[in-house]
Amino acid sequence: MPGYPYGGRVTEPEQDPSGTATLPLFPLQTVLLPGTHLPLHIFEPRYRQLVSDLVGGGVPGREFGVIALRAPLVREVTGLDHVYGVGCATVLREAKRLPDGRYDVVSTASRRFRLREIDSTSAPYLMGVVDWLPDEVVPAAANDTAARLGEVARAAHERYCEAAWHAEDWHPPAEDADLAELAYQLAADCLLPVEDRQLLLEEAHPLRRLRIVCRLLTREAGFLSTLSAVPLPPTELADFTKPANLN
Repeated sequence: MPGYPYGGRVTEPEQDPSGTATLPLFPLQTVLLPGTHLPLHIFEPRYRQLVSDLVGGGVPGREFGVIALRAPLVREVTGLDHVYGVGCATVLREAKRLPDGRYDVVSTASRRFRLREIDSTSAPYLMGVVDWLPDEVVPAAANDTAARLGEVARAAHERYCEAAWHAEDWHPPAEDADLAELAYQLAADCLLPVEDRQLLLEEAHPLRRLRIVCRLLTREAGFLSTLSAVPLPPTELADFTKPANLN
């Protein structure tokens, strides 16, 4: 998709591992995991304004927060009880403005946050006060454990994908994938319920995340084998898995 002419180079937001910030919020009926790409079709006026502010530099770092809805029937977020407490910030990468004012955009998920407050009056779109959530540090003494756990998680991912997709429809993460990102990459192309994806997002320890993703993918692979049914391949899922939202 052609990129919108930003009028300047995209700069990364400052990666302060802690502290508090204020972010525009985009509620979705899905959980965004760090490192993944998020395509969205923007048509509602308040979110058109958000994209305009992101493109025009009115939002620092072109960064906004994605937070998952707790119930699919929620039509308007007015309080913290409508959404999960942990979300993921994402940085706008591409934006194409359509002739009628709608946008097609792509962003890349970056860092996790805990939502402290929701403000629905300061801007046309929701704003949130957030605390950044850094990962726990894996000590060097755990390197061997981390390597073995990574192998087990990759094997679970392979079993799931072999049961779910054709060989050409999936690819394993790179061998040199960062330990902190590996669980997210393994889960990215797997059809996991919102609650499972949220569990992964909220876990701050990379090794515990790998254990969780291993358990989830092993369970899902077992379901697929028992039911003798497979989902549509990722290349055919686009129209069915576009994130539902309040847009």
